Amino acid sequence: MKPIIEENIQKCLSPTNGNIRYEKDRNWWLLFGIIIILTIGTRFYKVTEPQHVCWDETHFGKMGSWYINRTFFFDVHPPLGKMLIALSGYLTGYDGTFAFEKPGDKYEDVKYAGMRIFCTLLGAVTVPLSFLTVWDLTKSTHAATLSAVFILFDVGLLTLNQYILLDPILLCFMMCATWGMIRIGSLRHQPFTPSWWSWLTFTGVSLACTISVKFVGLFVVLLVGLYTIFELWRELGDLTKPISYVGKHLIARFCCLIVLPVLLYMLFFYIHLHILNKSGSGDGFYSSEFQSLLKGNSLYNATMPRQLAYGATITLKNHRTGGGYLHSHWHLYPEGVGARQQQITTYSHKDDNNLWLIKQFDTDDIPSEPVLVKHGDLIRLEHVITRRNLHSHKEIAPISKKHYQVTGYGENGTGDANDVWKILIKNGKDDDIVETVTSKLKFVHYLHHCVLTCSGKTLPKWGYSQQEVSCNPNIRDKNALWNIEDNNYAKLPNVSFQVYAPGFLDRFLESHAVMLQGNSDLKVKEGEVSSQPWQWPINYRGQFFSGNNQRVYLLGNPVIWWGNIIFLIMFVLLYVYACIRDQRGCIEDPLTLQQREKIMEAGKWLFIGWMLHYIPFWAMSRVLYFHHYFPALLYSSMLTGVTLNYIVESLQILLPSKMGNTIYHIIIGTVISVVIYSFYLFSPLAYGMEGPSASDPESSMHSLRWMDSWEF
Repeated sequence: MKPIIEENIQKCLSPTNGNIRYEKDRNWWLLFGIIIILTIGTRFYKVTEPQHVCWDETHFGKMGSWYINRTFFFDVHPPLGKMLIALSGYLTGYDGTFAFEKPGDKYEDVKYAGMRIFCTLLGAVTVPLSFLTVWDLTKSTHAATLSAVFILFDVGLLTLNQYILLDPILLCFMMCATWGMIRIGSLRHQPFTPSWWSWLTFTGVSLACTISVKFVGLFVVLLVGLYTIFELWRELGDLTKPISYVGKHLIARFCCLIVLPVLLYMLFFYIHLHILNKSGSGDGFYSSEFQSLLKGNSLYNATMPRQLAYGATITLKNHRTGGGYLHSHWHLYPEGVGARQQQITTYSHKDDNNLWLIKQFDTDDIPSEPVLVKHGDLIRLEHVITRRNLHSHKEIAPISKKHYQVTGYGENGTGDANDVWKILIKNGKDDDIVETVTSKLKFVHYLHHCVLTCSGKTLPKWGYSQQEVSCNPNIRDKNALWNIEDNNYAKLPNVSFQVYAPGFLDRFLESHAVMLQGNSDLKVKEGEVSSQPWQWPINYRGQFFSGNNQRVYLLGNPVIWWGNIIFLIMFVLLYVYACIRDQRGCIEDPLTLQQREKIMEAGKWLFIGWMLHYIPFWAMSRVLYFHHYFPALLYSSMLTGVTLNYIVESLQILLPSKMGNTIYHIIIGTVISVVIYSFYLFSPLAYGMEGPSASDPESSMHSLRWMDSWEF
């Protein structure tokens, strides 16, 4: 036995074996270095062009400005990506004064390049990360190179990564989390070592950062969660280890992959809320208590009567998440939409059209001494600007067809009996006095016994995209609660609004309720181009990033995208075939079996990653866009690299040595050449097209319009 061991040691230490290992290491670093150089060259070429606002830069550049100016705003995404954009702009000299009003606005002397370069840098990191991820999954340099090449030469990813957007930041953190997950798996024989703990912590931090950029980061959290369950289940099956050993693994993962990400996520929100301390355009989406902490808001350090009296001028805020203010304006409902009377809506921004005068139901006279409004009182609400009363009748509401229409009616405060409402405090009793902010109120129509509500549905263009207000015969409507925010009445003593100020946890929870509500309310705007999930993998239609003289069009490299579909199908077939042969107990060549197990294990997790980042969009009711597919594309492209390499290596094993090597290199060389050439042809879509559109036979891009749905 001893001579055999010594012989194996000598083999391992022999110069020939060392040379092979050195050659492999040198090739690995050579290929990795080439990938990095090509990534830098393709990603940073023309990174500052076009020199105007492109696509969603109008949103995220503007939000970066708001962070620099500390101005509060509302957005449907968590804050980390926008804070990083703001930080990169601040550190590179941007002063936060540019308006980012609309796509096409010239930057001129604005120092925008720092923000673009920062986003491009993070987006570019996804290419080497894909190489490292596939290498750790397969230990195959060729599979890792192919995967990186498919991501490197995709013009869609190139386009998405070159602008001031959240997507390159999201993709970077998502790939970091995926790589960290795979690294933990590769270190399973070295548990609880400093290296193992470092990668576990790295993965937890990456998960926190991913979901702190966009909520779709939850999909990579699910992927890591499934992988962790798989790892723990495998440890549980190792009967050489006590059950307490599995418990240690469970506690370690709970601390690093759950507790740490949650704490970091909350920390990012704490920083976000601490920075944005000035009143801004997003105030109205949040509760009155929340707004009282924003400098410049009418509620900040405000004093007003605690109790409500007749003759007070008030604003009413709907209590649903993200609810707006009861609002009216001079415009009438259009012909065919109920009675042609004045529109009543909810509006999320503060203006004078939100002001209402509270009156007794049977007189227009304002009492000379304060008379307090109580639970069960009959009242009228007069719109201060137009002098028309809040009114309802048995006409059908504009959108909610089972509700009654609510209008502004009358002249100079004089209307009819349909202007009378009963005010009720939630869980109130007779003689309870209505209070500012804290009283949750219902307004029940006196004649029709319906309740004033905000359905949350957005009115068409004639309603200025404000939200519908109606009267619901179901008085248990959960959206029918309101609170008084502003209460102007000179004859009652004022109290400080500071008593209503919420703590961090309350603001944190409310921020999430508002964001989730905002996400669900995202609908297609008039004239806006959206897409459906079935269109994404086939590259059916792209998306304009810039429509000026230098046109930029987001579209995937069709060779890569259509190849991804083919290899997705081939992987599924190969996986099923391997499972059947394994189940039937077929005898395999050891080398073939080892290669298949390694590739199938790697492909399985990449396939699950693709599904988790694609399938959920089929169930979403919110508006969807083409760029939502790009996280799934990364997993699909890596799977293509793994599957293609497996197929050609299998041919190499099956064929005679010389012929196998020749065919292997011909196939790999052809694939890479075709991918690079297709990138060359379609690169103007990312770097900017000039001249006539591709639909014009005179255009240089005319021959590349392979599908009629491509609009470049």
